[in-house]
Amino acid sequence: MASLLKTLAKQSSGLVGSSAPTATRNFSLVSSQISQHTAKWMQDTTKKSPMELINEIPPIKVEGRIAACEGDTNPALGHPIEFICLDLKEPAVCKYCGLRFVQDHHH
Repeated sequence: MASLLKTLAKQSSGLVGSSAPTATRNFSLVSSQISQHTAKWMQDTTKKSPMELINEIPPIKVEGRIAACEGDTNPALGHPIEFICLDLKEPAVCKYCGLRFVQDHHH
């Protein structure tokens, strides 16, 4: 990661007064490095991806119209708090961790 940041810093220093193709070239460099990392991570098909794991958790029922998601009960392992509106019928998804929430209707 540090080498990626050094490479980006070195290349972005030449962006002032440069043309758009240079910026495009910088983006494709980052894109190829991310793709290589992702491909390496996805090689092991015996393990589930984080999204597959999070989708195995059923939607969390919440009383009321607003859910508050912190990602984990331990603040050191969670994410910034996100307040999620539950007015729609389909589950609302936390933008940080992917947990799904639904309004628990008591009829």
